[in-house]
Amino acid sequence: MPSATVNVMEAAARKAARGLIRDFGEAENLQVSGKGPDGLVAEAVRRAERVLRAELARARPGFGFLMEATGAAPGEDPDRCWAAAPLDGRANFLHGVPHFAVSIALVEAGEPVAGAVYEPLRDELFWAEKGAGCYVNRRRLRVSSRRALAGANVRAAQRPASQAETAQRRGQPRVAQGVGQPLGGAKVARGAGAVPCGPLPAADVGGDLVDQAGVHGGLAPRLRKLVQILGQ
Repeated sequence: MPSATVNVMEAAARKAARGLIRDFGEAENLQVSGKGPDGLVAEAVRRAERVLRAELARARPGFGFLMEATGAAPGEDPDRCWAAAPLDGRANFLHGVPHFAVSIALVEAGEPVAGAVYEPLRDELFWAEKGAGCYVNRRRLRVSSRRALAGANVRAAQRPASQAETAQRRGQPRVAQGVGQPLGGAKVARGAGAVPCGPLPAADVGGDLVDQAGVHGGLAPRLRKLVQILGQ
């Protein structure tokens, strides 16, 4: 059964997702009409972030934050903070692709200890806690027994484009991509992960997290930045 911490994350993610579902329908309509939904999506992210922050602060008032729109804000508790992305899969949301999520992680003393990724259109909650396993809703996830890449489920992500590349591509058709990192990783652990707390869920499904340089474990760059900021 999920702990009180996971219940807090789930309640916050579900509440933020209600507005995202409504705004997603409007974004789809704007795509059909040919009008740009960029402003709508930006406001949807801000609204979802406000909901997340309010709900998490109400449940754990002393914790710090690292939020997508408002950035880092240390709390009274110097060792604990929330890292949250109100809209994982923003490009999909923007283009009317029904594959996006709300992602939350809890970091204690620089170490990720719990994380949750809620995909509202499928009503699926991927969550993990250090030492407690990784789950989708109430079902335990485990890695398969495969020892070779043949037949394995592998996720690849494209690096973010530089400003110069973005400018060069302006006006060109967009190549469809997968969802953002937390939800994409969660799909892999399903056998089918990782939630937004890096090596934690990989270990709790019996696997490992290795970057392209072969380094095992290690926090994601955004999470490392969070720990550096809050430690200042």
